Amino acid sequence: MTQKSEAKKQYILETARKVFADKGYKDVTMKDIVEACDISRGGLYLYFGSTEEIFLEILKEDTEGSDSAFEEAIRGKTSAEEILQLFLEEQKKELLAEDDTLSVATYEYGFLKKDESFLRAKFNEATRVIEYLIRLGCHQKKFHCRNAHKMAVNVMFLIEGLKISARTIRVTGEEVDDEIAFILEELRGS
Repeated sequence: MTQKSEAKKQYILETARKVFADKGYKDVTMKDIVEACDISRGGLYLYFGSTEEIFLEILKEDTEGSDSAFEEAIRGKTSAEEILQLFLEEQKKELLAEDDTLSVATYEYGFLKKDESFLRAKFNEATRVIEYLIRLGCHQKKFHCRNAHKMAVNVMFLIEGLKISARTIRVTGEEVDDEIAFILEELRGS
């Protein structure tokens, strides 16, 4: 793909991301993306064949971006505690964002596909990252945890519950801060 083609593809993905964040997954059509990008229908189909293909590419890029940020932090000798706190702060931003979040669209996609493996895979991947950070924190003598896997699963259930609560009962920043502080206190053995 030429540099111009790659730039056009990225523009489509960035614009489509805003459309999905605004409308969710199920209500987005190729026409919506065409209009938002101000390109021809044929121009869009040169790059993507469906809204699903676009959505999955957006999620893939999001995952790759967060993975590289964490890998860079780990290589940079940042402590596991600081990295976990960064991870939890990123979750907080997504929880409290009124717009520009794909959480509703992601849940809709998982529910529409009637295939729990999509949402389960996202949950398991985040759990693996958290478990790794907990184990690293224990190795660095910053955390004290008898069962890193079980703690990571509990943290993910908390995060997922907060994501849903943020959209239904409006969780405050203070409530999220309290939960983050509780997690870190428990890991420190405080």
